Amino acid sequence: MSNPKIEIKNTEILSKNWAKLSKVTFNYETPDGKIQVHKREVYDRGNGAVIFLYNKKTKNIILIKQFRLPTYLNENPTGFLIEACAGVLEEDNPEDCIRRETEEETGYEIKDVKKIFEAYMSPGALTEIIHFFIGEYSSEMKTSEGGGLDEEQENIEVLELPFEKAFDMIATGEIIDAKTIMLLQYAKINNLLDS
Repeated sequence: MSNPKIEIKNTEILSKNWAKLSKVTFNYETPDGKIQVHKREVYDRGNGAVIFLYNKKTKNIILIKQFRLPTYLNENPTGFLIEACAGVLEEDNPEDCIRRETEEETGYEIKDVKKIFEAYMSPGALTEIIHFFIGEYSSEMKTSEGGGLDEEQENIEVLELPFEKAFDMIATGEIIDAKTIMLLQYAKINNLLDS
């Protein structure tokens, strides 16, 4: 299948608050040469980064727990999710972003991070690409209690869990965040916590 010919006809900004929501009208040429007119709403909140923080010695990992309004509005009774530390790229590159977010959210100052892949998380509506990282932590790297920034009203709870317990929380439904599930599965497949 060859790449379709796309012609953007109109972009209407519907909202530009925390992020930008646009209504895009475009022509899409099908493989048989027909032109279809499509209208889609696209949410652009920028790209992001996420990290799997692990300790090979203790076999523990660091996750966070925070309230996520969209999940509350879609049948998550508490609105809280257990997730890997993540953040939106601001003026920095993905590596600097994830180091900054790790310190703000978890209280650990991580020096060495390794990018393992990147992925679109919801390409039907979001422009966002997430850059996935792994990084080892130790108690010596702890610089604060974490919890996020007050001015961003994050109210984050830092969780240190045995890796196997966290991995089992996928099956029990306690971990339902896609990026976190992907990182836990990556760690399991690649035997990341094996000595």
